[in-house]
Amino acid sequence: MQNKLISLVTQTAKQSRAQAISAVQPARYLKRLTKAQVGQGKTVLVTGASSGLGEVMARLFAKLGYNLAICARRSERLAQLKADLTKSYPDIRVEYKVLDVSDYDAIFKVFNEFAADFGHIDRVVVNAGVGDSRRIGKGRFETNRRTAEINFVSALAQCEAAMKIFREQNDGHLVVISSMSAMRGLPGHMTTYGAAKAGIAYLAEGIRADMLLSNLPIKVSTIYPGYIRTEINKDAKPLPFEVDADTGTKAIVAAIEAGVDEACVPSLPWSIVGQAMKRLPLQLVSKIS
Repeated sequence: MQNKLISLVTQTAKQSRAQAISAVQPARYLKRLTKAQVGQGKTVLVTGASSGLGEVMARLFAKLGYNLAICARRSERLAQLKADLTKSYPDIRVEYKVLDVSDYDAIFKVFNEFAADFGHIDRVVVNAGVGDSRRIGKGRFETNRRTAEINFVSALAQCEAAMKIFREQNDGHLVVISSMSAMRGLPGHMTTYGAAKAGIAYLAEGIRADMLLSNLPIKVSTIYPGYIRTEINKDAKPLPFEVDADTGTKAIVAAIEAGVDEACVPSLPWSIVGQAMKRLPLQLVSKIS
């Protein structure tokens, strides 16, 4: 009993240290993990991997030595990504499948096929989503409905499919990509988007609670990215505390590798901004958002 307690304390201390380093110096942390090839022999499934954060995450995971199961709607982009990764990292395996996450049955089919192909899925990153929403009551219900369905219901389906695999394996790591917009209700075009992202954050926390209650060895992480410039939003106006895709995605992957329960990324300034958003009066949050 004493040895188990000592081991648990030691493991917790190491994890806390890793999380602190990953938050403050994500590039340095990932450099060390790359040298160790921490992903060797392991497989990560990433949805929405043909562009944006999903594509850059896939490239970083490949650099860490992970095999990759990538999926998205655009087959030509996935094929090119696979070609790039296998050329740069010949020791890893990369497989791709076309997936439209609005097709819920297809999510379960693709996830199960990947599990059968690789034999084991170590991590699933629920990343696929859309950013298009409009002011409530302005006649754009269909746009808002699609955003809510893709960013919440489709994410729910991905979590269901992933957790079924993990329960059968009795291990795994579920990663849900939320958003800083989930911290509070936001006005205008952010209302539906933020509400859906808040929904998946609470969904992830509920799954995490279930794993703790069930004492199952399945990790659940929720990531709240701040403003990260990618090809998807390259034409948008500059935003406060914005970082480029390389900087932002390194912060995301570092937090994932550290095994955080939750993380606002990049940690500075978004961990501070997140706390402020929760506590400031709604009128002030609405103005600065």
